[in-house]
Amino acid sequence: MVFTADGSGSIDDDELLLQRQGYAEALLDRRVLDAVASGRWGKIAVSYIEWGDEASQHTIVDWREIAGPEDARAFGEALLSAPRAAWGYNSISEAIAYSTDKILTNTYEGVRMVIDVSGDGPQIGGRPIDWARDRAVDAGITINALVVKSRGGGHRGPGNIPLEMHYRLDVIGGLGAFAMVADEETPFADVLLAKIIREIADARPTGHGRDVTGIGITGPATQYAENVITCGTETYERTGTYPGCKRP
Repeated sequence: MVFTADGSGSIDDDELLLQRQGYAEALLDRRVLDAVASGRWGKIAVSYIEWGDEASQHTIVDWREIAGPEDARAFGEALLSAPRAAWGYNSISEAIAYSTDKILTNTYEGVRMVIDVSGDGPQIGGRPIDWARDRAVDAGITINALVVKSRGGGHRGPGNIPLEMHYRLDVIGGLGAFAMVADEETPFADVLLAKIIREIADARPTGHGRDVTGIGITGPATQYAENVITCGTETYERTGTYPGCKRP
């Protein structure tokens, strides 16, 4: 699992620390450790990156195995002591591409491969988000998301759609993919904990492995195939608030 956290210019230092503390504490939670212990191997491999604009993706804590509280504590200490690195604004696509490469080039073989994206804004810059998402899914990786909504509703997605709708339509993908929302009523740490427990407790393989024809295709593509959402025989404009079809 790659924790892919927003470190862009919209995240101040306090918010960055809040995110890191959330991940560090979540891995130490007894429910998370129990979920890890009950898995096929009794351990998971995790890495933590922070991202900003299209040229700013940074490994904050590289791959570590988590098999118990000591591993989780060491991971958290490394995460909280590392300096801030990311800059610029919101290239989710490049964050996913970077995370995909980390999974495809590591030394682990796992039946579950997950990219865990958290962010408070829409896709801005870099290669198309559709391309990055589909490349990961084609490699057998599931992308889940935690949408962070700031006070007053926060940022919106392309065409002024709700941010969580943008993440559900354009960011997440793969077997069992889901998005959760943290806001004033549902604090980030609580939602993050529930999200990680759900991800680790799901024992299903995420896909068909690394050797997939077409991985790495970088041909030109539009950011979105079209500005509408088709659901059966009905078509909805992306600018509306109706969610239309949700991606399976």
